[in-house]
Amino acid sequence: MSSTPDSDRLYFRQLLAGRDFAQKDPVAGQMVNFIYLIGDRKTGECLIVDPAWNVDDLWDIAEADGMRIVGVLATHFHPDHVGGDLWGTDVPGVRALLEKAPLKVHCQRDEEEWMLGMTGVSKTDLALADSGDKINVGEIEITMIHTPGHTPGSQCFLVDDRLVAGDTLFLQGCGRTDLPGGNKDEIYRSITERLAKIPNSTMLYPGHLYSPEPHATLGETRESNFVFKVPSLEAWRQMV
Repeated sequence: MSSTPDSDRLYFRQLLAGRDFAQKDPVAGQMVNFIYLIGDRKTGECLIVDPAWNVDDLWDIAEADGMRIVGVLATHFHPDHVGGDLWGTDVPGVRALLEKAPLKVHCQRDEEEWMLGMTGVSKTDLALADSGDKINVGEIEITMIHTPGHTPGSQCFLVDDRLVAGDTLFLQGCGRTDLPGGNKDEIYRSITERLAKIPNSTMLYPGHLYSPEPHATLGETRESNFVFKVPSLEAWRQMV
């Protein structure tokens, strides 16, 4: 939750690749990634979640809002979220952003080696987090929740009444588990157990625009998303 009662301080922007930035990149338009800017309007500081595709555009958007990017939050290591080789396409990401400013990249501890291998940043560029750790940007508090399954170190970010879920959970469906590091048992546990305490009133912000709406409450998602209809882990194994 935000550490300040003044909710107007929270700066929160959801930006769609191919529409709000990287408009000239056809691959970005196909991937429909969301990135997020989260910050404190009073201090003018913000963190950027999953910067990729065109970091200059993202930097300029924050600057135009009177905000200064002071760090990176990474949901997971895949190149469409943090940069790297995407099936032969070189996606600019955190490494390009760090050339603009010496920022820390906050990733989950289990994601360290994957992040290093994908992005080419150094260990000193990373700030490793454990589930439940909190980070402040200005007076805004963000809680990191380890949600393995899509990747070993996937994590979600809870700020105020918003959950930035990366590729762990979409409005419809969830992240795939057939890529390196994926685990279908763990993603089921992440969705049904690790995120279970988050209230229905919380707004879910996913990592991709895979549904008509860009966000929905967790209550609405729990009612409509098939992953919440599977009665047990054994049934999930059979289905997936």
